[in-house]
Amino acid sequence: MKTLGVLMVSAALAAAMPLTASAQADKPVPLRIGVMTDLTSLYSPIGGTGSTVATRLAIEDFGGEVLGRPVEMLIGDHQNKVEIASSMAQRWVDVEGVRAFSDVATSSTAIAVQSLERERKGAVVLISGGGTRTLADEECSPVGTLWNWSTYSVATGTANALLQQGAKKWFFITADYAFGHSLEQAVTDVVKAGGGTVVGSVRHPLNSSDFSSYLLQAQTSGADIVALANAGGDTINAIKQASEFGIAESGQKLAALLTFITDIHGIGPEQAQGLSLTTSFYWNRTPEIAAWAKRFFEAHGAMPTMVQAGTYSSVLHYLKAVEAAGTDDAMAVMAKMRELPVKDVFADNGWLREDGVMMHDYYLAEVKSPDEVTEPWDYYRIVATIPAEEAYWPLSESKCPLVRQ
Repeated sequence: MKTLGVLMVSAALAAAMPLTASAQADKPVPLRIGVMTDLTSLYSPIGGTGSTVATRLAIEDFGGEVLGRPVEMLIGDHQNKVEIASSMAQRWVDVEGVRAFSDVATSSTAIAVQSLERERKGAVVLISGGGTRTLADEECSPVGTLWNWSTYSVATGTANALLQQGAKKWFFITADYAFGHSLEQAVTDVVKAGGGTVVGSVRHPLNSSDFSSYLLQAQTSGADIVALANAGGDTINAIKQASEFGIAESGQKLAALLTFITDIHGIGPEQAQGLSLTTSFYWNRTPEIAAWAKRFFEAHGAMPTMVQAGTYSSVLHYLKAVEAAGTDDAMAVMAKMRELPVKDVFADNGWLREDGVMMHDYYLAEVKSPDEVTEPWDYYRIVATIPAEEAYWPLSESKCPLVRQ
């Protein structure tokens, strides 16, 4: 068994810990991976400490070293601030020798880090926390990957699958900012193309606590689907109040366009039952995945979200590519990452596209009723598999300069 080297330091301490000349002479230079995430705020449950655990497990499962060099991990909290993420990324690459970033939570910080490395090409950017399509379109990078999910995929995946089940009339409860608008627009396009109609839409402020008026409008709209184009606490509050209003009992189906298993755990199946959602990962989908997820649970105390599972997958694939390339040069490693198939607990049959999208299947899931839950965190019933080619936009529609039109 190879030795696992793990350097767990905060961003504030990272610059103060360079290797000494004697240490460099005595030891191989470590390959360092920087986990850039939200450790303390809004997005910490879906990435955060869980993404550091996922990165550590990937390093451990690979064997702890590559090309005769120990693999080490740095941890930084960017506090969801672009300026902190940018300065941290530059310092980590220039001073600490980081050659890959994992998680890179939130789309705004992911764009900042990917933009920095687009020109420098000093490190591979393994994005599983951010999900805006822009990362693989206008903001694509030869050393950047959109590994886990995209706003396009989770929104259109749910819409296509529900349309196929006969849900033609849609009502949106949408967060009134760019993220919510983009989710609503993506689904609206799919609904109309599939012969459906949008019977109504309401906008709500960020961090809303009272959804009663919006839900009343949804109930009286005659919609088959009440779609939540929001995230985080807004989605949680809307789901809880939809249960109180009896949305499901009235014959309507509630669909969350972006939600995570930690959200459902916080809400509970009593209130979330019947909710439709699209996810790129479910911990209990196969016995092999469940065995890995239980290892993760032992280390973290919660089952992995799709962000955390994607972080594991991206780091493991990166290390395989470094070994195959025989170098940590970012461009050479990216070439190998595109050559090698992605097959692990996250993706059965994934591959890395030229625009940086890691192509993989998604799953339409429905939250079980409480009496169907057989063990803790066993909340999803997988209703359908959405093939990668249907989950992502075709390259013919790409705005990425790297794509050969």
